Amino acid sequence: MSITGQPDRTSASEYVIPTPALQHRMRHTLMHVRRRWQLYALLLIPLIYMIVFHYTPMVGAQIAFRDYSVRDGIWGSEWVGLENFQRFFNSYLFGRLIANTITLGLYSLIAGFPIPIILALSLNQVRNVYFKKTMQMVTYAPYFISVVVLVGLLLQFFNPRFGVVSQISQALTGMPVNILNDPNWFQSLFVWSGVWQTTGFATVIYLAALTTIDPSLHEAAVVDGASRLQRIRHIDIPGIMPVTTMLLILNMGNFINIGFEKVLLMQNPVNTGVSEIIDTYVYKVGLASTALDFSYATAIGLFKGVIALILVFTANWAVKRMGQEGLW
Repeated sequence: MSITGQPDRTSASEYVIPTPALQHRMRHTLMHVRRRWQLYALLLIPLIYMIVFHYTPMVGAQIAFRDYSVRDGIWGSEWVGLENFQRFFNSYLFGRLIANTITLGLYSLIAGFPIPIILALSLNQVRNVYFKKTMQMVTYAPYFISVVVLVGLLLQFFNPRFGVVSQISQALTGMPVNILNDPNWFQSLFVWSGVWQTTGFATVIYLAALTTIDPSLHEAAVVDGASRLQRIRHIDIPGIMPVTTMLLILNMGNFINIGFEKVLLMQNPVNTGVSEIIDTYVYKVGLASTALDFSYATAIGLFKGVIALILVFTANWAVKRMGQEGLW
């Protein structure tokens, strides 16, 4: 009944009565959760972690639009809109930061993405089990080396005074070589040391994908007279293509998230012109400088995150346009 005492004619239509099929699915879902509650309980751990450490901090991203002050706090600081973004876009370092970040990311993607695929396809054809496992162990072991240790090895290996490379150069040419202080060598040192460190881990993923291919396909191809290269081209590569496209999309998301720690450790006053990227600049502006400009640093980081999101959507769209399976 309405306030006036008249029957309420619209109230009945506001309620949605579940259909028998929907009720059946709801009961089936509840029974499924009740029977496997242990798995859902384990799922709560990473879910809580994501909420606490990844989604809750997003509230603080609003300081990119404020003149943040520690005394006033996030909500009490003055709202300045897009002023921090305009300051970054108008900075004389903007072009250099974008160019260095894109160049280093593109170099890393071109050099690092196909090598694990080639290694996995090659190891998959090896029939000597002992040699295959040894190669897997040798290539996978560098993945467990920390970034700090890896950069320390580079500094020792390419030291201009007592490094192995400098000693070999002095023995052959009579002059030592100082690669660490040559800006032209920074990107290659960064990329290829990363390839050496991560190739084994990515190779394991592709080898696991290769084990899912039906062996009868290779048997039929051998009967038809196909060579190893032909079987790799027409059976193995199409078989791992879904995993390849998925990893490509994920790598595009990390395209500009190159590796702050490694770049910062390898950086010196001589190679800053080619090694200064967005991440290192954010660190220096927001934490390393005396000004502690948190709003400006947050605005730059938020800009980088938006670009990464656009790259992921673009890569997923391109993969689906090529007829492959995307992430969504």
